[in-house]
Amino acid sequence: MSTNDRTGAGAPVGAAAQTGYGDAAPAGEPSRHHGGTYAALDLGTNNCRLLVARPSRDGFRIVDAFSRIVRLGEGLSQTGRLGGPAMERTLEALEICADKMDARGVTRARLIATEACRVAENGPQFVEKARKRVGLDLEIVDRETEAHLAAAGCASLADPDAEGVVLFDIGGGSSEIVWLSRDTGAGQGVDSRERVRVWASLRLGVVSIAEQFGGIDVSAETYERMVAHVEGRLAPFVARTAEEARDSKFHLLGTSGTVTTIAGVHLGLQRYDRRRVDGLWMTADDATSAINMLRGMSYAERAANGCIGAERADLVLAGCAIFDAIRRSFPADRVRIADRGLREGILMQLMSADGVWNGGRGISGP
Repeated sequence: MSTNDRTGAGAPVGAAAQTGYGDAAPAGEPSRHHGGTYAALDLGTNNCRLLVARPSRDGFRIVDAFSRIVRLGEGLSQTGRLGGPAMERTLEALEICADKMDARGVTRARLIATEACRVAENGPQFVEKARKRVGLDLEIVDRETEAHLAAAGCASLADPDAEGVVLFDIGGGSSEIVWLSRDTGAGQGVDSRERVRVWASLRLGVVSIAEQFGGIDVSAETYERMVAHVEGRLAPFVARTAEEARDSKFHLLGTSGTVTTIAGVHLGLQRYDRRRVDGLWMTADDATSAINMLRGMSYAERAANGCIGAERADLVLAGCAIFDAIRRSFPADRVRIADRGLREGILMQLMSADGVWNGGRGISGP
């Protein structure tokens, strides 16, 4: 598995397949499915990611996965449109996803597209092209849905004794941030909506920040400008959460390629290993040291690093700047790293809607 084709596993959202992959059953309609094979696809500004799973005794078992950097949103911030080469790269990745779903006999799926398709003038046209050429029905979700899916997928990693947790998902074109209240057990790990006190979706991510400020050679001054820019965009969310409880167990919970890369660098991994990263606790000093290590690397050194790779080397410092802005806005002694999120949330909710989710939080893979 290459650095840029990571497979993952994780937790929660729902919709039923009808005439091809990705057609959702109307809200509230009982499902006719009672088992089978499930798929969740997340097409973002930077990545195309798929998980295929089956229910298991303690949660679900991943039977196939795919992840590829496609940079669908390349140049979007300048043109307002998806570019031809970017769409072609993405369609090729979607064809692989469709083949995997066919090979695994997927019976239930939800396939979502986020920021790039959401804001691009030709986003709907691209979705129609994917349907005609690949046979996949992509659903362009709104920012609230994306934020809640990220929360559903990661919430089980929050410290159950913490009165408050700031969960964040640093994407390619948008970043979601959620204040989670203490877990009362009511959601049983599937529906985290009762825990979401405040949420926001920032229209910035690693691709848009790198395109705006640069990502190959990033000086200390440029890095600080990145951080300040993100802090400014975070300010309304910070103000809305000013009254929320922050006890001694308050912590950050991060999911994204940025935080898993930082964790891998912290651990000194020669090759990315999800089993060592997912659920890892890092102190504030650990995170600072890893980010400083990344900032001290040249572009060539980042490209050669087994946890980064050539296709992420020009984006990782933009991600670090977003992470640092969140840390400065919400000082915490510790952060938990999640290599799980939106796709896992989809799988859990699909299985829950079908009555085959047993409330467990286990995730296993081949």
